[in-house]
Amino acid sequence: MKIFITGGAGYIGTHICVELLQTGYDIVVYDNLSNGSTEAIHQLKTITGKTAVLIIGDIRDEARMSEAMRGCDAVIHLAGLKAVGESVEKPLDYYDNNVHGTLCLLRAMQANNIKTLVFSSSATVYGDPVKLPFSESHPLQPTNPYGKTKLVIEDILRDLYHSDSKWKIVILRYFNPVGAHPSGLIGEDPLGIPNNLMPFIAQVAAGKHKFLNVYGDDYPTPDGTGVRDYIHIVDLAQGHVKALEALSVPQCTPINLGTGQGYSVLDLVKAFSNASGKEIPYEIVPRRAGDIAEFYADPSLAQKILKWSASKTLDDMCRDTWNFQSKIKCVPKSVGK
Repeated sequence: MKIFITGGAGYIGTHICVELLQTGYDIVVYDNLSNGSTEAIHQLKTITGKTAVLIIGDIRDEARMSEAMRGCDAVIHLAGLKAVGESVEKPLDYYDNNVHGTLCLLRAMQANNIKTLVFSSSATVYGDPVKLPFSESHPLQPTNPYGKTKLVIEDILRDLYHSDSKWKIVILRYFNPVGAHPSGLIGEDPLGIPNNLMPFIAQVAAGKHKFLNVYGDDYPTPDGTGVRDYIHIVDLAQGHVKALEALSVPQCTPINLGTGQGYSVLDLVKAFSNASGKEIPYEIVPRRAGDIAEFYADPSLAQKILKWSASKTLDDMCRDTWNFQSKIKCVPKSVGK
C-alpha cells in the first residue's frame, strides 16, 4: 500500500513515517514545512534505509493535493495548527487551516476515490473531565479553539461516513506525545520557547533556559502539581500503523492513544534529571487559568480494536528526549522541529 501523509515532515509525522517505512509501506509526505523540515525527511533514509517522497504544498490547495495523492491507497491526516494558546489569539487562522484544510483534503480524497483515513485528533476534544480516566464515550466539550477545530473535523468525518458507508475512518485522540526516536536523529526541537513541558525541561537541562516554571503546586494530586498522560512518540507512531491495519471494514471509530498512566510535573522533572544527569531548577508560580488537576486516558479500546498498547516508560521518554537534545548541535537545527 502507498500512504499519503499530510504534515509528515513534522515531529509526529516523521516518527510515523519511520514506522510505516519499516513495516513495508510506501509513503508520500505532503507538507508546507511551516512546522516541519526537509532535513527530517532526509533522516528517514538514514534510520530506515528507505526513502519517502516529499511534496511541498498546503492542505488548503485542493488541486495540488489531489494531484499529489494520485495512486495512493490511504491517508494519514496530521497537518494543522496545534498550539492551544495561539488558537485563543488567532481562532480564524485555526478554523481556516484545520477545518477548511480538512475539507479540501476530503474532497481531494473523493476525487481520487480514496476512502481510507486515519485522522490525528486530540484529547482536547474532551475538555474538562466529568470523570477519569477519559474513555471515548466521555462528553465532548473542548474549551479552546484548537480543540474545537478537532471536534468540528470529527463531526465532519462522522457525517461523511453516515452519507457514504464505504468510508473507513479511525479518529485517533492523542494525549501528550513526548520523546524522540532512539537513534537521536529525529525528535521535537520547537522554534522559540516551547509550548510543551518535556521540550522545555530538555532545554533547561541543556542550559538554554535558567529554570522551569511550575504552574501551581496546590492541586489535589500526590505532589500538588498537574498530572498528565505522556506517551512515547514511537508508541504513538506504532498506533497509526495498527490503525491502518484495523481499517479492513467500513467504520468511523474514535480511539484514544495514551498510556492510562498519569505523571506529575515533578515526576517529569525528577525522571529527566536522572536521565540527563543534570539538575532541573524550577520555581513554583501561580496556576494558569484553565489548567486542570489531572488528565489521562482509558486506553482499553485501543487494546481491543487495534491490538495496541503503549510499552515505553517515563524513563524511556526522558532518555530518548535527552539523547536527541544532546545531538541537536550535531544535526541541522530544524530537524524534527
